[in-house]
Amino acid sequence: MTNLDCVCKSKTAHAIFKIFYNYDAKMSNYRLEMKNVTKTFPGVKALDNVSLNLKPGTVHALMGENGAGKSTLMKCMFGIYKMDSGEIYYEGNKVVINDPLEALNHGIAMVHQELQPVPERSVAENIYLGRYPMKKVLGAIPVIDHEKMYADTELLLRQLHMNFDPRAKLSTLSVSQMPSVEIAKAVSADCKVLILDEPTSSRTSRGVDARFTTIEDRKSKGVSIVYISHKMAEILRISDEVTIMRDGQYIGTWESEGLDIDFIITKMVGRELSNLFPVRENKSGEVVFEVKDYSSINPKSFRDVNFTLRKGEILGVGGLVGAQRTELMEGLFGIRCHSKGTIIYNNEVQNINRPQDAIKKGMALLTEDRRATGILGVLSIEENVAISSLDKYLDFGFILNQKKIDSLVYENIKKLSIKAPSSKTQIQSLSGGNQQKVLISRWLANDPDIFILDEPTRGIDVGAKYEIYCIIADLAKAGKSIIMITSEMSELLGMSDRIMVMCDGRVTGFLEGESATQENVMALATKFE
Repeated sequence: MTNLDCVCKSKTAHAIFKIFYNYDAKMSNYRLEMKNVTKTFPGVKALDNVSLNLKPGTVHALMGENGAGKSTLMKCMFGIYKMDSGEIYYEGNKVVINDPLEALNHGIAMVHQELQPVPERSVAENIYLGRYPMKKVLGAIPVIDHEKMYADTELLLRQLHMNFDPRAKLSTLSVSQMPSVEIAKAVSADCKVLILDEPTSSRTSRGVDARFTTIEDRKSKGVSIVYISHKMAEILRISDEVTIMRDGQYIGTWESEGLDIDFIITKMVGRELSNLFPVRENKSGEVVFEVKDYSSINPKSFRDVNFTLRKGEILGVGGLVGAQRTELMEGLFGIRCHSKGTIIYNNEVQNINRPQDAIKKGMALLTEDRRATGILGVLSIEENVAISSLDKYLDFGFILNQKKIDSLVYENIKKLSIKAPSSKTQIQSLSGGNQQKVLISRWLANDPDIFILDEPTRGIDVGAKYEIYCIIADLAKAGKSIIMITSEMSELLGMSDRIMVMCDGRVTGFLEGESATQENVMALATKFE
């Protein structure tokens, strides 16, 4: 072999090596790539040629208005939805993910915004659902190794700084605590890609800090994290990169450093939002609703509650998670039992022992968890709107007047700007913001005088939030009385005429005007006995 041959072969080998090396190097920059993903539902193009690249050991924020396609894209990655077209590359290899189990086998885990836990099973059983540790008895019979499962769960929870009993039923945890169990489940699967869809939607600042500690820990171990949230401050605090989607299309990806909230909002909505809250023209009138010495049958829940509500007033209810705000409102609506107390409505003492009693008196309750206790997912928009007021649309007392129902639904879809292909569309296919509008429409059909709104903008983007705020402001202007529970401080301060603060089941104070500040709210929210 001549020197020339060696040189030629060396150059050829080097060229080939360079090609493969560059390819591997390029691929190694990303843990996962989604290329040109398209997904269509009947009447809606949810994803239009969308791409996403995830680097190891980074937090990649995915942002956009409700209906932008964020969750749909993630469900394609996780195997819940099958892409119409597009490709997924995982660690340099093209993969086809047909279902969530295949995704988990690849090291991809997802914590959904709308959780689907098994409430009557333990924390440990929920974490290891579908992949229980096994042992053999009598040398051959496989059974679940419960002791190992509980021991492993206890160790896992301790590592994640989660103070839960592995043997406790999941139903004993609050709505805000359940996502922590789902995160523990993902971590237990030793995932390399973790999708978090609105992981802090109902957390206090302390809870958010704990969640961020877990995220930073996963990030330090090289996990690629997709973080879906509408909370701008959180995004700028936790993320390394931001990808923005709008109307099912990819808008762009930017490094988080140097971004500001105005830029993100403009890219998300395609327009500038000059104000976060609408100008309110409501005027508070006479007292129409009064609660005196109201206490739960559970001594650890709400107790000795006193407050008034005026006509056309927006009464904000603040407090930390566990303050028993939701429980109090459910008690007033007849969902929970009370041991003592009086409800006075329009100068008359009311006996409200079940929701039907509250509805007949002209009350409405928009629940915190719209998936579990709000929407009827398999029913249409029309059916979800009309279901609480069907008796109003009966002819001869037993025949449904479909024309009246169609007119009601059409007016509400138009009035609240509900985005949907038709009124026959299943509500579960809508974005969170549009689902919330449908639920508001359901109560509007009853024409109540008192609206209890529990976290009305939970998991909703900034554009849809503004629309919900406008609806609330219009209701108050029309003379409706609003009780609004919210864990977002800006929302509490920006939308309330008066603020009632609770701590540990008690009302600790009221704030209005110049006294309604973040500092004063937090002082009352932490006023433990």
